[in-house]
Amino acid sequence: MANTTTEAAGAVTEATGHAAEAAGHAAESAGMPQLDFSTFPNQIFWLLVALVLIYLILSKIALPRIGGILADRQGKITNDIAAAEELKLKAVEAEKAYNQALVDARAEANKIVAAARADIQKDLDKATAKADAEIAAKAAESTKRIDEIRAGAAGNVVEVAKETAEAIVAALGGKADAASVASAVAAKLKG
Repeated sequence: MANTTTEAAGAVTEATGHAAEAAGHAAESAGMPQLDFSTFPNQIFWLLVALVLIYLILSKIALPRIGGILADRQGKITNDIAAAEELKLKAVEAEKAYNQALVDARAEANKIVAAARADIQKDLDKATAKADAEIAAKAAESTKRIDEIRAGAAGNVVEVAKETAEAIVAALGGKADAASVASAVAAKLKG
């Protein structure tokens, strides 16, 4: 049995030695597998397969979708620009209509003011004519009354002058007849 154990121990040692030796060779040859010239044809094949798959995916799926999205965006931008131009034109038309409405409103306001002034002037002319007529009537009445007062005053002056002349003549000791006193007063009043 001791022999068997020794043999077993020797086999284990030998196996361990072979394993260590294999590990050393693996470490020496391990490096970067991409730089191993023995695997270049395999790497080139898979590179070409990957590039073809990427090309097919991009050309058949991704790029058409991106192109469609770009076309949709361009269409939307074009539509938005056209809508903005249309709204701008409508805004310009609305501004013109607003300015025209202002001009029309000012013209209408001026017409209303002119009509109001004309009505006021008519009323003022009527009131002035009525006042002028009243003033003329009162002036004529006043003139008539002044003439009556003058006539009455002139008659009173003549009477007073006759009485005064008779009184003066009587005071001086003479006697005057009424006809001569009246003719002397009339002559004096005439000038």
